[in-house]
Amino acid sequence: MTRYAATKPSRSKCVATLAALLGVISCSQSRNLGSSSPHGLLPVDERNPILLMNDGVYDNWQGEYAILLASSGGPQLAEIVVGTSPNSADIGKNIDGWQTLVKRARDSGLSDIPDPKPSVADKLVRPSSGQIEDTIGSRSAGAILINERSKELSLPYRPLAVVTGGRLTDVANAYLMDPTVVERTVVISALGAATDTGGAMSDPNGEMDPWADVIVTSRFRYVQVSAFYDQLMDVPASRFSELPDNALGQWIQEKQPKVWDLPKAADQVAVLAVGLPTFAAAVDRVSAAATVAADATAGPELLSAPNGASWLVRRCNAEEAGKRFWQALSELPVSPPSSSN
Repeated sequence: MTRYAATKPSRSKCVATLAALLGVISCSQSRNLGSSSPHGLLPVDERNPILLMNDGVYDNWQGEYAILLASSGGPQLAEIVVGTSPNSADIGKNIDGWQTLVKRARDSGLSDIPDPKPSVADKLVRPSSGQIEDTIGSRSAGAILINERSKELSLPYRPLAVVTGGRLTDVANAYLMDPTVVERTVVISALGAATDTGGAMSDPNGEMDPWADVIVTSRFRYVQVSAFYDQLMDVPASRFSELPDNALGQWIQEKQPKVWDLPKAADQVAVLAVGLPTFAAAVDRVSAAATVAADATAGPELLSAPNGASWLVRRCNAEEAGKRFWQALSELPVSPPSSSN
């Protein structure tokens, strides 16, 4: 048997090999950095998993947009948390409505849609000290889910997107339970109004729990979407014939007359700000006032600031939203599948 002696590579060859390896690593890191950079103007995009929060299901198209986007390359819909509000105070009816939407979507062949989960929590009270950490919170179901799912799903460069269309009580409770939740989440809320100096955490949704508004804007990465549009244009009766002939198409047609004729009722703007990078057309950085009075009827004022900790969407691309809605609908099966999920 012929034996071959091992030969030691030259120093120049080692240097060349090391340089090549470093080049590969550098290129890989550059690609990873690029892939983790947000699409659009916000710190989240269609690659972030969503935990959806709202009360009633009939006044806007938030749930439908979330389900349709998740089914056609948009954000994963990780949870649906259903609460109450002055306009939708019956948690049983709210859950029943959302469960019907989910069933219709599943009957139309869509999968990976979570069951809605109820969460009822009392409005938070500003402590006499005015210090957030002195707030008496509660272990509400929504707060527990935010903490649990953010630990399971968030990545350092891609946090869980907590998308709200109601009050921020559960989100604030999540912080009071575990302050580290802010490292794993970004809160995106359909809420308030844009002003000449920034934004107001007022109607809609901002007036429901002003102290929770303070906690969220003081502790979380927060995106306020105050750019609303005429949601009646999403599904005009003139387009009923274009709806898919399945359970979800039938649900949309049945729901359409119940959708509110109020531009500010369009809670889906928060979902769209995450799932459609071109939706947020004008974004300001803002900073929130540190506190509100104990008897406040709205959350803190948001003031424009170049290095503000929060984001305010003040103008949206409604036309792109409608196009995306109908594109996702066109990709659904024309008729129901042979068996339901």
